[in-house]
Amino acid sequence: MARQPAVAGTFYSDDPQELREEVRRLLPPDAGKVQARGVIAPHAGFKYSGDVAGSVYSRIEIPDTVILIGPNHTGMGERISLMAHGTWSMPLGDLEIDTPLAEAILKHLPMARDNEAAHRKEHSLETQLPFLQYFRREFTFVPMCLMRLDWDECRMLGEALVRAIRDVDRPVLMVASSDMTHYETHASASEKDHKAIDRILEMDPAGLFQTVEREGITMCGANPATAMLTACRELGATRAELTKYMTSGEVSGDMGHVVGYAGVIVQ
Repeated sequence: MARQPAVAGTFYSDDPQELREEVRRLLPPDAGKVQARGVIAPHAGFKYSGDVAGSVYSRIEIPDTVILIGPNHTGMGERISLMAHGTWSMPLGDLEIDTPLAEAILKHLPMARDNEAAHRKEHSLETQLPFLQYFRREFTFVPMCLMRLDWDECRMLGEALVRAIRDVDRPVLMVASSDMTHYETHASASEKDHKAIDRILEMDPAGLFQTVEREGITMCGANPATAMLTACRELGATRAELTKYMTSGEVSGDMGHVVGYAGVIVQ
């Protein structure tokens, strides 16, 4: 059975033609393309975070295979829930899960579980797909959502992703889905978020994890970003670039109660 969209019609349009136009409007003009090992992109409604997501996806070459790693907002499923089989139905077309890659991850990461329930209502991965599908009609993917992990678990996840990617021996893009600080003032969120972003730009996954913990930064995808950075470094990535940072207050006008959004490309 195919997984049905959880937030089509709310976070983004559920009409294919309208969705394509919605994504197109969020893309910067004349963006040059680079090959990326990984990216960080937000997962709020496109009205709020779409400009930041567009700043990432407009700049990268999308390979045949993508690993999506996001936070678990629903509390359903396992601590690391991966879907290893099946199809996700989306307004822009159905997408197949990459079963060989999923099974390789499960082999190298015993604490991960094949669990569909965690993904049924989760939005953090689904919101990446319209941007990916806009630029590449056909690709396979592995969806993973994480409950809160400690540093060693994030490191082990990153190392397992490297081994699995080497097993399948083909280009894979890793997408860490994350919003940044939640429900603080624009000034406070920006200050805190740039402390985390500085660690990301230094390609320092341990520093990112520690900074988020020490500073009390409510970055919901800190664990996905930490694991992605760990894997990218081991696969030879040497630099990260911030494509855009903004907060929801710049859209809503409410600067007292914002959510931060950052886009990052890792090469």
